Amino acid sequence: MPEHQNIEYKESWRDEYLKWICGFANAQGGKIFIGIDDKEKVTGLTDYRKLMEEIPNKVVSHLGLVVDINLRTKTKKHYIEISVKPSDVPISYHGAYHFRSGSTKQELKGTALNQFLLKKIGKSWDDMPLSGSTIYDLNANTLNKFLNDATECKRLSMDAVREDHEGLFTNLHLMNDEKQLKNAALLLFGIDPLKYFTHAYFKIGRFGTSDSDLIFQDIIEGNILDMPDKVMDILRSKYLTSPIRYEGLQRKEELEYPEEALREAILNAIVHKDYTSTTIQLSVYDDKLILWNPGALPQELSIDELKKKHASFPRNKNIADIFFKAGYIETWGRGTNKIVEACKAAGLPEPEFVEHAGGIQTIFLKDIYTEEYLKKLGLTVRQVSAILFAKHSGKITNKLFQESFNVSRNTATNELKRLVELKLLVPSKHKGAGSYFTIK
Repeated sequence: MPEHQNIEYKESWRDEYLKWICGFANAQGGKIFIGIDDKEKVTGLTDYRKLMEEIPNKVVSHLGLVVDINLRTKTKKHYIEISVKPSDVPISYHGAYHFRSGSTKQELKGTALNQFLLKKIGKSWDDMPLSGSTIYDLNANTLNKFLNDATECKRLSMDAVREDHEGLFTNLHLMNDEKQLKNAALLLFGIDPLKYFTHAYFKIGRFGTSDSDLIFQDIIEGNILDMPDKVMDILRSKYLTSPIRYEGLQRKEELEYPEEALREAILNAIVHKDYTSTTIQLSVYDDKLILWNPGALPQELSIDELKKKHASFPRNKNIADIFFKAGYIETWGRGTNKIVEACKAAGLPEPEFVEHAGGIQTIFLKDIYTEEYLKKLGLTVRQVSAILFAKHSGKITNKLFQESFNVSRNTATNELKRLVELKLLVPSKHKGAGSYFTIK
C-alpha cells in the first residue's frame, strides 16, 4: 500500500521519526514500517533486535505514548511495524506539536496550533470568552429577531425568551461561568463585530474578462446573523439578473442562479468560516460565481463526501447551534447536497467544491448555452444556432449543419471544429458516418 494519510515507509530507523509518531498520534493514528522503502520493497534490518528494545523506550520517554511494535518477516528479511493510535490529548515532541496531514507531516504553529489544542480539549474558537465585551455591545434588534424566528420554528421555548440577558446567553452557551460573553456572541449579535474581529465581513466583487478586471465591489459588515440577508439583498439588486419567463399567463422572475442554492452556500460559508483567518470572498463573473471561505475541511470529510450524505462537523459549534435554532440551517450535513440538488433542478451544471488556498471554494456555473452569452464570444450566427440546436435536440451532425445553413462539408467541418476547440461542443467517440456533436 503506498504512503498516504495513515502509512509511512522508512528503510532504517532515525530518532527524528519520533516526530512522525507524534504526528500520527495527533491526527488519526497510523503505521510506520521500518525496513521497507517507499516503493514497498522490503530492504530488511540487521539491527532489528536492538531496535525492538530501543524504539518503545524512546517513544515513552519523549512522547509519553505506548505504541504497538511488531517484528515482521518477508523473504527472510526482517522489518518492524509501529502501530500508532490517535491520542485523546495533544502530544508534543521537544515542545513542538506535529500533525499528519495527507501524506506529509507538519509542525503546527500559530493559529493552526491554537485550533488544534482547542479541538483536543473539546473546545472551538467561538467558545472562547472575549475580554472587555459586555451586553451593551449586542444589537437588540438582531436578538429580538432571533428569538422570534427560533420560537416560531419551535427550536427555542417561550421559557427561554422570558429569561434575562444573562440567563438567556448562559443557556445558549454564549456566556461562560464567569459571566463573560464568548466570541460567538459578539459575532452573532454584536453591534460592531469588526471592533473585535478584523476580518468579520463579507466581500463581493464583480469581475470582467479576468481576475484583474474588477469592475465594482461591496463590503458587507455587521453581525453574522444579519449577514446572509444583506448578502442576498445586494446580490439581487446589483450583481445578478432575474430573467423573465412565463408559466401559462403567470410571469416568473427568478435569479440566474437558484436562490435556494446561493443562500445555502452563503450560510455554509458564514457558519463554517475560520474567523481567525481572512474574509469570505464572493466573485461574480459573466459565466460563473465563486464563493470562497477560509478554513480547511474537517479531517473527517473529503471533497467527494460533500456531495453524498455525510455527518455534520461544525468548526464553530456555538455559531452553528444558533443558526440551527433560528431555523436557518439543519444539523444533518445536508447543506452541500441541497446546493447540488437546487442547481440540478434549475437545469444548471452541478456546482464544484474545491479545496483552495487554505479554504473551500463553491463554484456555481451558469448555463452558458444562451444566445446572449454565445454572441459575446464572437461566434458566427451559424455557430450560435448550431449550439442552440444541439442544446435543445441533444446533438448535431456535420450533415445537418451543411443542410441547415447551406454550406459545404469543409465549412461545416471547420466551424464545428472551432466550437470543439472552444470547448462548447464535444465530438462523439465514434468517428465517420453516424458521428455527432453534443454540448459540453
